[in-house]
Amino acid sequence: MKFFVTGISTEVGKTVASAIVVEALAADYWKPIQAGDLDRSDSHKIEALISNDRTVIHPNSYALKTPMSPHAAADIDGISIQLDKIVLPTTKNDLVIEGAGGLMVPLNDTDTIYDLIQPDYKVIVVSRHYLGSINHTLLTIEKLQQKGVVIGIIFSGNEHPTTEEIILKKTGAVFLGRINEEKKFNKEVVKKYAAAFHEALLSF
Repeated sequence: MKFFVTGISTEVGKTVASAIVVEALAADYWKPIQAGDLDRSDSHKIEALISNDRTVIHPNSYALKTPMSPHAAADIDGISIQLDKIVLPTTKNDLVIEGAGGLMVPLNDTDTIYDLIQPDYKVIVVSRHYLGSINHTLLTIEKLQQKGVVIGIIFSGNEHPTTEEIILKKTGAVFLGRINEEKKFNKEVVKKYAAAFHEALLSF
């Protein structure tokens, strides 16, 4: 099974959510495009947060030097991102794929993160509560529904019942769980959430 993790914006908790899903399923991990912070990339963060010995972390298709939108970071590096160069890793394991930013983040003049998502993927939307997040979440899920993919949602941040209820009611997305505010995220905390998410992910 392939799980694509996307967010309603940047800095909403996609990488922590990805680590939890990876740990819960002992799945492989792949970040197709990394922009910036190559010495402390999201792949490095996943490696530091998981405990199982089964996960394989696959190399990025594009590792860009500048922490910007992929199309701009690629331009600075003097290259152009091409979809046919983003090749799914070969694995017999479940695979967690982490996007970059939100769905409509551009990769080049024509393609966006949205275009990386294939019809057989199960898509996990990470929604963090802030003013405007309902709108961003509904727009993200509406766009995904155009692909006909199975959509689950993880709420990031402490519980906000009225926000969560209206999002779930309007979208019909599968509620997979909530990642609360924590003093820090480490292997132990990720393992705790992985155990809590395990059954929901298996039935997703």
